[in-house]
Amino acid sequence: MLQTSARLLRLLSLFQAQRYWSGADLSEELEVTGRTLRRDVDRLRDLGYPVHSTSGVAGGYQLGAGANLPPLLLDDDEAVAVALGLRTSAVSGVTGTEEASVRALMKLEQVLPPRLRSRVAALHLFIEPLSTRPGRGPTVDAERLAAIAGACRDSECIRFSYKNRTGAPSLRNVEPHRLVHTGRRWYLVAWDASRKDWRTFRVDRIEGKLKTSVRFKPRKPPEGDFALFVSKSLAQVPMPLRARVTLHAAVEVLAQRIPPSAGILEAIDNHRCMLIAGAHSVEAITIHLSLLGVDFEVHEPPELIAYMHALAARLQRAGGMSASQ
Repeated sequence: MLQTSARLLRLLSLFQAQRYWSGADLSEELEVTGRTLRRDVDRLRDLGYPVHSTSGVAGGYQLGAGANLPPLLLDDDEAVAVALGLRTSAVSGVTGTEEASVRALMKLEQVLPPRLRSRVAALHLFIEPLSTRPGRGPTVDAERLAAIAGACRDSECIRFSYKNRTGAPSLRNVEPHRLVHTGRRWYLVAWDASRKDWRTFRVDRIEGKLKTSVRFKPRKPPEGDFALFVSKSLAQVPMPLRARVTLHAAVEVLAQRIPPSAGILEAIDNHRCMLIAGAHSVEAITIHLSLLGVDFEVHEPPELIAYMHALAARLQRAGGMSASQ
């Protein structure tokens, strides 16, 4: 039988895992008599926890909402997941959450056991946000993220099976340096030993068990910045159409509207910037440019310019205007 203090923590954990418990089920989980269970419940109430009880055949216990937040009892995976969520929230750009996330993260780290502290530290140091825009993307196993972050931290080569965008499999042996989150997907930036060059790998396409091997000496970031490298890599993914457009707004303003995965933004001056972006069709990129709400000039490709001229004429006719008006 657990000692009283350990049993109380276990009881709290059970209440957090399930809203309502029958007395018989709680007694069985804790391996105590009904009388001992009632004493433990009274001790929780003395400590300020609002435990509600009902009598009768269907009687049981439920932890109610109290004036103070009770301590959360987390297992290893839950603690790492919470730390990762707080880390993401701290740089999310959502007003009012950043400071609170940092405070909560500091409190969590103070009570983490040594076996978890290094895992969480690796997640903090070797994950970079590329975008603060919310989005949905493929799910990624938190344990895999933690393992990759640990390899980045320890400068350990990893081997894994990988499927590219066409689904073709390959075995990769890389030097992992950084995890980058775009808001929709996770990417690993690594030096590919076979190809002797930097590569980005979508983490959701990494399959099988990660195998660590020899240590490596960390390299300088490609393009001078890991997140920038991912941004440019995504913008260079082969597309049927590639456009070069001058946008009449500051690059800082448009960076909030155009996700890094959609194209590369480069400042021309304080009031203009250049967008280089790929698209699947002239219709798609026309819609995206129109929704930006700023003036723009298309430099290439010619088929996009021709399509916009034809569309402008059609819209004028639809509005009862001639091209000369």
